[in-house]
Amino acid sequence: MTAPLRISLDAMGGDAGPEMVIAGANRSLTHHPNTQYLLFGDEAKVQPELNKFPNLLKRSTIIHTDISVEMGEKPSQALRRGKRNSSMWKSIEAVKKGEADVCISAGNTGALMAMAKICLRTVADVERPAIAALWPTVRRESIVLDVGANVGADAQQLVDNAVMGSAMATALFAKERPLIGLLNVGVEEIKGLDEIKKAANVLKNSDLPFDYHGFVEGDDLGRGVVDVVVTEGFTGNIALKTAEGTAKQIGTYIKDAMTRTLITKLGALIASNGFRALKRKMDPRGMNGGVFLGLNGLVIKSHGGTDAKGFASAIDLGYDMASNKLVERLSKDIEKSHELLANDLAKEAKPILAKSETASEKEQINE
Repeated sequence: MTAPLRISLDAMGGDAGPEMVIAGANRSLTHHPNTQYLLFGDEAKVQPELNKFPNLLKRSTIIHTDISVEMGEKPSQALRRGKRNSSMWKSIEAVKKGEADVCISAGNTGALMAMAKICLRTVADVERPAIAALWPTVRRESIVLDVGANVGADAQQLVDNAVMGSAMATALFAKERPLIGLLNVGVEEIKGLDEIKKAANVLKNSDLPFDYHGFVEGDDLGRGVVDVVVTEGFTGNIALKTAEGTAKQIGTYIKDAMTRTLITKLGALIASNGFRALKRKMDPRGMNGGVFLGLNGLVIKSHGGTDAKGFASAIDLGYDMASNKLVERLSKDIEKSHELLANDLAKEAKPILAKSETASEKEQINE
C-alpha cells in the first residue's frame, strides 16, 4: 500500500483563518483520502473547526502555536516576531524536517517567501525562487512564472524560471518536453530588453529538457500557445491581477446584460446550463495556488481571500506536485541547465576575446 502523503497547513493563514483552512482541507480529503494533515495554529481556535469534520479529525494532528503572522506585516517584521515560533514557520519547518511532503499557507505572501527561503534554502545554483501559477486558456491549462516573487530578472534567472516551469509542467501535465515561451513586447527577435534577448539566445541554442517556442505576447497568455510562459515577477504579477480583474469584469457584464429585461432573463434561463459551465471555467478558485519553485522543499501559496473551495484547490495542487516528486526533478534539471549555460557563455566569450587580441595587436603595431 502506498504511504499516505503528509501535508502541513498554516491553519492561521488567510483572511478567514482556521474556518476556511479546515473546511478546505476536508474538501480536498474527499479527492485524496490517503492524506494526513499537520495543522499548525492556535489549538483553541483550530480544534472546534476540526470537530465539525469527523473524517478529517481522524486524519489530522494539531500542533499548537502561540504566534500567527498578520496579513499586513512586513516580511522583516514577521521574521523577527514569528521566526521559529509562528504557525507559518512551523508548517514550513515540517517540510524541512521530513515530517511533511508539502506545506500550504494562505498567509502573507512576502513573509511566506522570506521564511521559506531561510528555512528551506534554495536549490543549488538557484539565486531566486519563483512563484508559478496555473493559467486557464482556451486550449488547456498552462503555467506562468514568476507571478510575484521577484521584481526584475537577468538572463540566468529567466533561464532558471524556464527550467523550473518545465519541471512543473512535466510533473503536472505529464509532458516529456513542454513548450516554453518568453513573455515580451513583441514576437520579433529584435524586440525586448537585453536580458530577455540573452535568455532567448540561451533557450534557443541549448539542449535543455523542453522545446523553446520563442517570444509570446500578452494576448498569447489566454490562447494557450505554450505550456509555460516565462517572465519576471513585476510583469507576471500585473498580468495575473489583470486577468483576474478582467474575468470578474466580464462576469459582471454578462450578469447585467442577462438581467436587464424580461426577455433577456428568459434567455438566461434557457441558457442556464451554458452559463453555469462558463462560470466554472472563469472561477479563479479552481486555479488557486502558487508554487514556490527553486527551494529544497515544496511550499504552495493560496490566495489569502479565498474560500474553502479555493483552498482545497491549493491543497490538491500541492498533492499533485509532491506525488510527482517536483523538487527532485527540478534539482536535476537546474544543475544541467547551469552546465549548459556556462558552456554557452564560454563560447560567446571566445569571439570577444579574439577581437580584443586583434585590437591589442593593432595598438602594438601603431606604437
